[in-house]
Amino acid sequence: MARPLRVEFPGAIYHVTCRMIGDYRLDQSLLFVDDRDRMRFLDRLSERVGDFSIRLYLFVLMANHFHLVFETPEANCSKFMHALSTAYTVYYNLRHGRHGHVLDGRFKGKLVEGDDYLLSLSRYVHLNPVKIAQERSKPIGERIKLLRSYKWSSYPSYIGRRKRFDYVEYAPLLAEMGGPRNEWPKSYRRFVESGLAETDEDFICAMRESPRSIGSDGFRAWVDELHEKAARERVVPEDVSFRHITEPLSPDVILQTAAQLLSVDVGAFNIRRRNSPLRAVAASMLIRFGGLTQREVAACLGMGTGGAVSAQVRRLPELIRSNRRLKRDVAAIGAALEELRAARQRTRADR
Repeated sequence: MARPLRVEFPGAIYHVTCRMIGDYRLDQSLLFVDDRDRMRFLDRLSERVGDFSIRLYLFVLMANHFHLVFETPEANCSKFMHALSTAYTVYYNLRHGRHGHVLDGRFKGKLVEGDDYLLSLSRYVHLNPVKIAQERSKPIGERIKLLRSYKWSSYPSYIGRRKRFDYVEYAPLLAEMGGPRNEWPKSYRRFVESGLAETDEDFICAMRESPRSIGSDGFRAWVDELHEKAARERVVPEDVSFRHITEPLSPDVILQTAAQLLSVDVGAFNIRRRNSPLRAVAASMLIRFGGLTQREVAACLGMGTGGAVSAQVRRLPELIRSNRRLKRDVAAIGAALEELRAARQRTRADR
């Protein structure tokens, strides 16, 4: 069976949900058995956010599923989610002595229109811990207390009740509150918690309108057009292998290509310079086209730790947004490496 198409483009924002295979109400395994599982999932999430240059806006972990809302500057939603789900599945099966799939099929992901729809979605997702059946009947005061202290959500850190996660982008949503910056967390808290007293019916209807998107009529129509176009262009030959194997490029090839297009020496990537984008570009390309882990990139670039690499990769989208020349250079490097990889794939297929 052909996999459903994903509409992907640079800057796309998604609401993704993944559920444990089976039914946890029938006394089957939970996706997160205990806090150790939850911590390991967040560790994997943090690593993959850095590896794939994802802008993660918020998350909520529940007993048998999780919610993520994120932006993909590099149009790589499917690759990001595949890497995340694979990493957690390997851990989960080893720890709990099981095998096979952990998640119920492919992830469910909807494209999200920005501004008002994204803000309303953040409230919907953050309210999940107190919307479940066993919590809905409790007094609002008790539900607010749980919501503000729920450890496995980005919400407490949004409202200043917990330390912020360094892999979550808070500013875009908080800035929607308007007014003085120091009042944003309080305003966001009021916005989210108002949803306990009154359901946003318009937004709920917007969520149900399409299986592919959340937004206005125009936005949904645009996404549907992109989906139909991708379906028309999709080619599934009957006489080829089901699995397409892509070999990574060597670090030397990646760095030499990047250096040539940036007009610098390869050694420049190993030099620490304040406000320089070189290491951010090199780290991103080594992960994307070389398949290196953050720790391997750190060793390759002499950066010491994987955490330093993660910080560099996370800052690249912001650097690109503020520097048009860098944006062009990064796009050119990506295109050149993509062509090199495709050429090697063609050579491999001809053998």
